Amino acid sequence: MTILGLMQQQPLLISGLIEHAAMHHGGVEIVSHVSDNSIYRSTWGNVRNRAKKLANALTALGVKPGQRVATLAWNTHRHLELYFAVSGMGAVSHTVNPRLFAEQISYIINHAADEYVFFDLGFADQLVAIADQLPLVKGFVALCERSEMPELALANLLCYEDLIDKASPDYEWPRLDEHTASSLCYTSGTTGNPKGVLYSHRSTVLHSWTACTVDGLGLSTRDSVLLAVPMFHVNAWGIPYAAAMCGAKLVLPGPGVSGDKLYAHMRDEGCTFSLGVPTVWLGFFNYIETNKDKLDLKQIKLARVVVGGSAAPRAIVEKFHDLFGAYLIHAWGMTETSPLATIGNLLPAHDALPLASRFDIQAKQGRAIFGVEVDIFSPDGERLPHDGTSVGEIKVRGPWVVSAYYGDKPGAATNEDGWFGTGDVAQIDRDGFVQITDRTKDVIKSGGEWISSIDLENVAVGHPKVREAAVIGVAHSKWQERPLLIIVPKPGEKITAAEMTDFMKDRVVRWWLPDDVVFVEDLPHTATGKLLKTKLREQFKGHRLSTDRA
Repeated sequence: MTILGLMQQQPLLISGLIEHAAMHHGGVEIVSHVSDNSIYRSTWGNVRNRAKKLANALTALGVKPGQRVATLAWNTHRHLELYFAVSGMGAVSHTVNPRLFAEQISYIINHAADEYVFFDLGFADQLVAIADQLPLVKGFVALCERSEMPELALANLLCYEDLIDKASPDYEWPRLDEHTASSLCYTSGTTGNPKGVLYSHRSTVLHSWTACTVDGLGLSTRDSVLLAVPMFHVNAWGIPYAAAMCGAKLVLPGPGVSGDKLYAHMRDEGCTFSLGVPTVWLGFFNYIETNKDKLDLKQIKLARVVVGGSAAPRAIVEKFHDLFGAYLIHAWGMTETSPLATIGNLLPAHDALPLASRFDIQAKQGRAIFGVEVDIFSPDGERLPHDGTSVGEIKVRGPWVVSAYYGDKPGAATNEDGWFGTGDVAQIDRDGFVQITDRTKDVIKSGGEWISSIDLENVAVGHPKVREAAVIGVAHSKWQERPLLIIVPKPGEKITAAEMTDFMKDRVVRWWLPDDVVFVEDLPHTATGKLLKTKLREQFKGHRLSTDRA
């Protein structure tokens, strides 16, 4: 006979996070860079109060529980208020990535059946261009003051601050079932239409706890967090919720994520913690290298940096340590995992390691965290050993891992054992550290063996003259595929193919070395900052490798 515990049944709700932040960390700052010359200083208490007014305003507009409310917005206090107001009232917060193609944006707004679209003024033209393709949207809300309101060809155009000013501050958050849908994010849609991932209040709160644990991201009220990852990218990796849970200071950079602006935010707000994709940090370090004689790096208090979205080159790990003494936390996940699935904290056994060996471990994607099972499988579905050499597809399962994409039946995205196939190829070592070697579609199949494009890219970026690198497989008459290295040199630098090959020859196995090296001014990226290899493969599909004599 099962005996139930006698604990209180309190649902895990996002409204509980903002109420806790307001009550116990109400004076902690939220610094919002609304534009290049405008800073709005708020607090957790003020965010809660304005979120309650916004919930009343949304109710007056007819938004009901379960209905979707879209945002096209940067990281600002207004976007943060929307996070808590929409989900807290029982509706669904749908963050739309404005970097997607216009047809993708209209597709996901229609697919989600969004009732209202809240937008920053910088995205007004994008919305106007597709407005006639959005028949289900009842109105548009500009995230600005009344004095900033533009004249736009948008039906039922409203002003955000007008809604806040007219609304009552008296609002009682509803006591929802913790499994109620809270937010909706779509994948970047590199192949086919983007897919929606629908999170719950419960999954979001559980995910937030992990970010606040010491062996998670270690986020705490002592931190000043520079949120360089966009709030439209997997809910800014869950940090707005986790920061409310622990009462951390948030620095929201708005559209300003260039190297100079990130450096200024970090310096001026005493940031100890930050998060971003590798391309953001490449720009950050390029700014420092270009202006190193003018900067006093001792002004930077950075202690920890989280890098995710795509694999961080070892060179980034080293630079954060060498310049700031900051520890880089390599994390891995995806929209379908909320996104945290593995986190790269060291074990006690690593304390005595030489620095170079420690960097090698930090360059891996970390270990599975409690709440997510992570394993690797062969193509026929067999679990592979954690020996650091076996390579297989990562599959995951857990309480904040997707069961089905939005619109599908529960369980449609998993196998009969509940595993979700990620499409990432990896090794797992004896200590449980995951090393992503590629996406299944990006791995280079050469003579029956696999070559990791990610490993080659990470080595190439370690060259002091290289700004960014990409590796794709190109058809070869004998070997099926061989690697082509595509390089973006740093501004003002010149480098030859022979120089690159010579640099890499002692850093990778010889048969992995690229058959050709080409140089370009820029590389294409997805809407979330990842290399867009589908476009590169199309661009170079006719490339004849110099080693192919057929």
